[in-house]
Order: sequence, then structure tokens, then C-alpha cells
Amino acid sequence: MRIILLGPPGSGKGTYARFISEKYNLSNICMGNILRNYIINNHSFLSKQIKKIISCGLMLPDKIIIKIIKERLLNQDCKKGFLLDGYPRNILQANILQKENINIDKVIELHIPENKIIERIIGRRIHESSGRTYHITFNPPKIPGKDDITGENLIIRTDDNKQTIINRLKQYTKKTKPLIHYYIKKSLNKKFFYIKIDNTDCILNVKKKIEKFLKKK
Repeated sequence: MRIILLGPPGSGKGTYARFISEKYNLSNICMGNILRNYIINNHSFLSKQIKKIISCGLMLPDKIIIKIIKERLLNQDCKKGFLLDGYPRNILQANILQKENINIDKVIELHIPENKIIERIIGRRIHESSGRTYHITFNPPKIPGKDDITGENLIIRTDDNKQTIINRLKQYTKKTKPLIHYYIKKSLNKKFFYIKIDNTDCILNVKKKIEKFLKKK
């Protein structure tokens, strides 16, 4: 399967991307994690540009994103399928995927009201090296402030503040929401599937809906 996970920041993409990746043995290609690792392990001018843009809550230019994602998809672990989390972010990027013969089978949109998104993001905590995500209320770690697996300290992302979140939601509405209509139209093709899932539901129910959807052929 080649899956795209859509949804605004804070909609739960990271949680369900890990679930899908582990259950179906698919490479989880999270654009956010790729960019964070790029910034941490690279001190080039490009990495500094990326850091500055992200810290302002803005989306990266298409030419930067496309270069990074194409390099990642060339890896051997993507040959049998993958999950894209955080890419594409606009119709231009979706068209480039198609132009590069990177065919997508299924698209899952996670929906959550904006007021709840702000609440979720402000309470989010991240294990920096792995990208594992927690929430102080909805998905707390076993030990406060510590990653469940490594025991290392969790961090608050620099862009997880109210003003930056509002900026990111504006960017999403302007650039990414048109993708919803793009993929709904594409789902008229019987070999392509699209679903919108209410992520205010409990985790178990959302997982069941995802499993049922991914059985479609």
C-alpha cells in the first residue's frame, strides 16, 4: 500500500502513522521527523533556512520539500509500500508525485476542530530523536517528562506555541485543504480510496475505522 495521511497540525497524524506503519509493516515517512533530523544532524545553510522557516510556523518552499522527499523515497525500504505523513502539502506537490510515477492507493484525512487542535498541540511533548509523541492529558508518558522506551527527556517543540499554531493552521487552510477536494475527486476512480475520519473519537474506534478502510481493494 502507498498511503497519504492528511490533517492539520495536531490532528493526530503521528499517532496513527505509527499504528499503520507497525501493523502493516510500512515505512513511516514523516516529513516533520525528516526535517527535525536534518536540522539536528546537518549544519549547512539549508538546514539553517529550514529551522528559521519552521520556527515561524510557515511551510517550507516546494523546491526544498520535493528534493528531500524524493531522496527518501529512493530508499530500499519504500519499494514495497510506504506511508506519507506531512506530504504532500499542496496540489503542486501532489501533481509532482504523480509526475514522478509515485502512485498513491489510499488517502486518510483526520479531522478535528481548530479549538481542540490548539489545546492538543500546547500539551504535546516529543521524544526528539525518535519523533514519538505524547500529550500531558490525552496520551501521557508513563513517567512525566520521560520517553516510555528510552527514559530520555521529552521536549516541547519551539513551534508548539499558540501564535505559531494559529499561523500554521492558516497555512494549512490556504495550501493544504484544497488537497482534500483534489483527492475526493480522484476517489471517483475505483482503484483509489479516500476517507475522512473524526479524530475526536476514542483511539480504539479510530483504529478500527482505519483498519476497515485499509482492507478495501
